[in-house]
Amino acid sequence: MSTPSTAVGEFTAWDYVVFVLMLVTSALIGIYQAIKARGQYSNVQYLLGNRQLRAFPVALSLASSFMSAITVIGTPAEVYRFGAMFLIFCFTYAIVIIVSAEFFLPVFYRLNITSTYEYLRMRYNKIVRYIGTCFFITQTVLYTGIVIYAPALALNQVTGFDLWGVLVATGLVCTLYCTVGGLKAVVWTDVFQITVMIIGFVTVIIRGAVIHGGFAQVLNISYHGGRLNFWDFDPSPIRRHTFWTIVVGGTFVWTAIYGINQSQVQRYIACRSQFEAKLSLYINLVGLWIIAICAVFTGLTMYSIYHQCDPLTQKKVRASDQLLPYLVMDIMKDYPGVPGLFVAAAYSGTLSTVSSSVNALAAVTVEDIIIPFISLSEQKLAWITKGLSFLYGIICIAMAALSSVMGGVLQGALAGLGVGFLLTMWIGIGGHVYRPLPTQTRPLPLSTAGCLDIGINTSQAARIGPYLTTHHAPDLTSRCCPLGTNRMWLPRRSWKQ
Repeated sequence: MSTPSTAVGEFTAWDYVVFVLMLVTSALIGIYQAIKARGQYSNVQYLLGNRQLRAFPVALSLASSFMSAITVIGTPAEVYRFGAMFLIFCFTYAIVIIVSAEFFLPVFYRLNITSTYEYLRMRYNKIVRYIGTCFFITQTVLYTGIVIYAPALALNQVTGFDLWGVLVATGLVCTLYCTVGGLKAVVWTDVFQITVMIIGFVTVIIRGAVIHGGFAQVLNISYHGGRLNFWDFDPSPIRRHTFWTIVVGGTFVWTAIYGINQSQVQRYIACRSQFEAKLSLYINLVGLWIIAICAVFTGLTMYSIYHQCDPLTQKKVRASDQLLPYLVMDIMKDYPGVPGLFVAAAYSGTLSTVSSSVNALAAVTVEDIIIPFISLSEQKLAWITKGLSFLYGIICIAMAALSSVMGGVLQGALAGLGVGFLLTMWIGIGGHVYRPLPTQTRPLPLSTAGCLDIGINTSQAARIGPYLTTHHAPDLTSRCCPLGTNRMWLPRRSWKQ
């Protein structure tokens, strides 16, 4: 059986220019930081910016590190299919940041450590430290491979750009600025990349509002389509999303990320004081809220456009993670460079996550595996750390090639490893034996009732806009199709010029 075509447009030269400009800017930031730090061979300088970073850039780096391209592409699709419940994560983020700033941060900052796994040796013993380090390295390499490959595949199938060419190019650029610039390069490229991500989201939201004549219409369509479903207090743990699963479950997941994950901890302990470290976390909270709101409203914008002509049901896209790229190519293809801006936004998420992971991998390898066994000068350690950054960058690119056939990976600590495994197995088996009811996992309704080619040009569409806004007779069945393809919303009866 042939697979359906997902293409609604092709990348133009301007799209490639915008995308390449993002990559070049990221590389130049890394090179600039390397030039600034020339002659400084301290490993602390390379891995922690000499512990002199300021709160604001660290805050933006924290926000962007785990907002990968999977988030940029996947969250709007989640909202499109299941509603805006994801916005409840704003409560989760607030709890997580308060707990991390007031309980975890003071411990790590006062210990003056580089690797979080040094704490395991202080608290338990070196065996626990090595197990934690090994789990982190394995999990991070596998995760980073998926972060690189998954969004690249989704974007390739919709936009048509060369999959492996762009994948390898982004991987090498990321490896370059991580290797030459260290943590400062990672932090400042994150600042640039999170700005590109937010611009990408806002561009889609504004375009959707223009199409509908205002954002109020987007909210109105979303409301009547059941997408503004914020408050669901059902205590059932088998529901896909409720207030409790997001707030309680999400708090545990994100506390593990912000409280103890090396990629995050390494940033805020690099601040020049404990006060600035705490401030970076609280400013980061605002960044997380902005990203969550932008992602949710992008999903609502997508639903408002396709609520009667679902590309997924129509087989215009093969998977839900292709919905947002499809939308961008559909409504932005008449604006050269804008689809490229969106792809740059998605890959900014990839670069920020990968660079954070590569830098953290180099840090734990040096601090937990090399230094305890080998006595080296600071200059030699700095060169070894740079070499490890380059090596891990290449490994992550290689893992991207294998990620489509890789399974999941268990992680844990010595004390909780056995219990965690048994609990996870119990939940996994229980999920298959006691399957949730269809009504508890089913996406919200979507429609293709209005999909029809009717050959209306842009000028006609502009003239009939007011007519469509004020005519919603119950006996008329609307027809629709993807905007930007010379097709527009019309009642079933014909409209004449």
